Amino acid sequence: MGKQWIVSDPKVMMGKPVIAGTRITVDLILEKLAAGESVEQILEAHPHLSREAILAAIAYARDVLRADVVYPLAETAV
Repeated sequence: MGKQWIVSDPKVMMGKPVIAGTRITVDLILEKLAAGESVEQILEAHPHLSREAILAAIAYARDVLRADVVYPLAETAV
């Protein structure tokens, strides 16, 4: 069985899902990727992370979105 990359503990980051052994949240990784940072840039900024951990964060988000009901975003005026 593979390593459990994503954990949630009420004592760490208020229970937000984080990379195991860190205080780096899944949403922080997704935020950085959405802002245009590459995996390489994230790894450079957080050398204790691994590519596998980042991919696990993306997979976790995918699985959460699959399990939940997602409502369309309201259109915003530009």
